[in-house]
Amino acid sequence: MGRGFLGGRFRSVDDLAPGDWRRSNPRFQGGQFATNLAIADWLREVAEEKGCTPAQLALAWLLHRSEGAIPIPGTSSMTRLEENIRAADIRLSDEEAHGSEDALPKGSVAGERYAPALMEIIND
Repeated sequence: MGRGFLGGRFRSVDDLAPGDWRRSNPRFQGGQFATNLAIADWLREVAEEKGCTPAQLALAWLLHRSEGAIPIPGTSSMTRLEENIRAADIRLSDEEAHGSEDALPKGSVAGERYAPALMEIIND
């Protein structure tokens, strides 16, 4: 989730394989990578306090926002799928949910979601 940021799989762009598509993703460029890594680190701390993973926290937050929400996370293994399903058991208080929104308002993530060529296709 979060292009791998929430899983803590890397601490620098150099941790990505040479041909990894994320190397050309705007969220992984220069200072944007550092900004987004700091956000992921903050989420990791909050998740640890809650006794869950950052990905579970993100899914629980989405589920808390709307009873009709149906997140569709990508998953790379059966273990991750089972982890994602357990997010439905995590309860957030309104205070916890709003605290996250206050700490990370919309637009906090640095960089476009996709490289410019893909953004042109999406915006057509």
